[in-house]
Amino acid sequence: MRIFRRPDYESDVSQFIGQLKSEQPNLEAQQRAGRALLWDKQVNRQAQAEWRDARVAQTPYVYGGNGTGH
Repeated sequence: MRIFRRPDYESDVSQFIGQLKSEQPNLEAQQRAGRALLWDKQVNRQAQAEWRDARVAQTPYVYGGNGTGH
């Protein structure tokens, strides 16, 4: 044990988050449900590859047509 030990520091943000989690114990479950709804998706690799293969290459100057400037 150190003689000059300082108390553990906890930032205002950490205190706020701790208080929020204690007031709303189901908050983390709601966050996980929201993440699953928007981000955790199964990727169809075959459809993604077909979409990538079907792309048409863009011309260097998209407003010019055949390079004539029109």
